[in-house]
Amino acid sequence: MIDLKNLLDEEHYEKIKNARTAGIDIGSRATKGVLLYDGKLYESVVSSGVSTKQTANEVLEGLIRDADADRESIQFLVGTGYGRVAVGIDDIPNKGITEISCHAMGAHYLNPETETIFDIGGQDCKAIKVDKKSGQVIEFVMNDKCAAGTGRFLEKVAQMLDLELDELGAEAVQSDNPSDISAQCVVFAESEVISLKAQGVPRKDIAAGVHMATARRVKNLLKRIGLTGTIVFTGGVSNNPGMVKAVRQLVGRELGDLKIDATIVGALGAAIYAHYAVVDS
Repeated sequence: MIDLKNLLDEEHYEKIKNARTAGIDIGSRATKGVLLYDGKLYESVVSSGVSTKQTANEVLEGLIRDADADRESIQFLVGTGYGRVAVGIDDIPNKGITEISCHAMGAHYLNPETETIFDIGGQDCKAIKVDKKSGQVIEFVMNDKCAAGTGRFLEKVAQMLDLELDELGAEAVQSDNPSDISAQCVVFAESEVISLKAQGVPRKDIAAGVHMATARRVKNLLKRIGLTGTIVFTGGVSNNPGMVKAVRQLVGRELGDLKIDATIVGALGAAIYAHYAVVDS
């Protein structure tokens, strides 16, 4: 549980301090939930199950228990992520909003200086330009045609290097000599990793090279919308220190602070949009 007063600036706190709304972000790998309830933020992150409806309901029930609230008191819910159309909450007013809009709004509330966002998800990568005054999306580009540059690719590489996914980034930051991995296709990139292993290249250098190759894709997306203002990194891969280091090096900028686990930024934005739906009704 987080006190919103300690998380947001005064202007944004005043807007949602009375919210009793939820956001459920159903991604390909994880489902994230945020409940805003009487000035507090409750959060949950679980693996996405086979049934998005069941997973969403389990996340919501857990959040309600954490808040010691009644389900009937939840005023609105917004679903987002690839599974937003199948949230399946029937007893609470709800609607779906794209994850791009939700990431933008969540980041805007957490860091009002945000103008540029990049989000690396399990199966895609996005760059988003945000209106600093409203949190609305101005422009976005995304890569969802190839697994390279996504969390799924990093997971595959971790397996090839006999590492757990959460160990891959820590391994990469130890390297001062990243391997050159030039392939733009995930299949060829995997072949390069296999070749580097066979040559006896240190694991940390291969890991660092993979992160640099992924970061180059991020940089290319960011260049298409313009690197302006404060840049923030959202999504589950934002917890990977190797990726943070690689992106910082390539864009030549520090990244903005979001104060919380950036995995839940989309779910937070969804919960904020849910509050807007109540206020505007």
